[in-house]
Amino acid sequence: MINTALVSFGVSGRLFHAPFIATNPHYKLMGSWERSKKNIQAIYPEVKSYETYDEILNDPSIHLVIVNSPNDTHYDYTKRALLAGKHVVTEKAFTVTVKEAEELDALAQKLNLKLCVYQNRRYDADFLTLQKLIAEDKIGEFLDIQISFERYRTTLSPKVHKEINTPGSGVLFDLGPHVVDQALLLAGMPTAVFADIRKTRAVGQVDDYFTLLLYYPNYRILLTSGMVYMQQLPAYKIYGTKGCFIKQRADVQEDDLMAGKKPTTPHWGVEPTDKWGVLSTDTDGVITTEIIPSLAGDYGVFYEKMAYAINHNEPVPTTAKHGTDIICILEAARKSFAEKKVITLE
Repeated sequence: MINTALVSFGVSGRLFHAPFIATNPHYKLMGSWERSKKNIQAIYPEVKSYETYDEILNDPSIHLVIVNSPNDTHYDYTKRALLAGKHVVTEKAFTVTVKEAEELDALAQKLNLKLCVYQNRRYDADFLTLQKLIAEDKIGEFLDIQISFERYRTTLSPKVHKEINTPGSGVLFDLGPHVVDQALLLAGMPTAVFADIRKTRAVGQVDDYFTLLLYYPNYRILLTSGMVYMQQLPAYKIYGTKGCFIKQRADVQEDDLMAGKKPTTPHWGVEPTDKWGVLSTDTDGVITTEIIPSLAGDYGVFYEKMAYAINHNEPVPTTAKHGTDIICILEAARKSFAEKKVITLE
């Protein structure tokens, strides 16, 4: 079994990591570093609440560390875990600079340890269904792709670190990694990036809106996110030479986790039928539409793949190189907005 410890037991640890580690037979949840509030033992009485990070790093029985702390701590905590001989899963955003990401990638390779970036939204029902349609060649060659991750929140998040002006704060480095990850999975690295990044809420200190335009030789990918969308439009609009797929962002896993449901619940990740997407196709000038049943979402797939990578020395589900590519695009976006121009990627 892979003995695993968390760096934090806030929302991320409680919802997105601990439930999938605790219910997977390949792992043993050892505990979490808890700085002030001691909550983990109320849910998992058999685990330990660590007083310091060094307790985790100095424990030879721990094989895997989950770095799910604020973005600007990822580099330091990940590096220390690698140097302590631990495999590491680092939450998105991987780091706050490409330089940091490249250093961590090189260090993990040098030490022959597994380093993986946690990109759970690639296991959303919406995106899994879209990928299935692409694999079945229902879309054809891409003509235009639009992906959005919108929320409506006029007040500040209770997660204070997300709302203060520190490296890696703001919606670009919070929700941006999700939509950029999906764009890269669909199309690979773009040739150039243009960005508009704004602070739209009067109470805010950090960016809470962005639009990214990713350039490819024959099409574009438009990525948007923000906190000002009272009524949300479809999150996925994929236009191709054979078909068009339109779908709302409707994965149920986060809501179910917040409601206290476990990943072992029957019919986990199954969307309601009224949230299924629509595929349109043109046959000899006649446009037809078809409701496409959504695949079940499952964040547990990430930890299944991670266990296989550790136990069989295989590639991790999201490589540090891929995580670095995401940070490269986010850095280019900030540069584009600052200079008001398209940034070419090398």
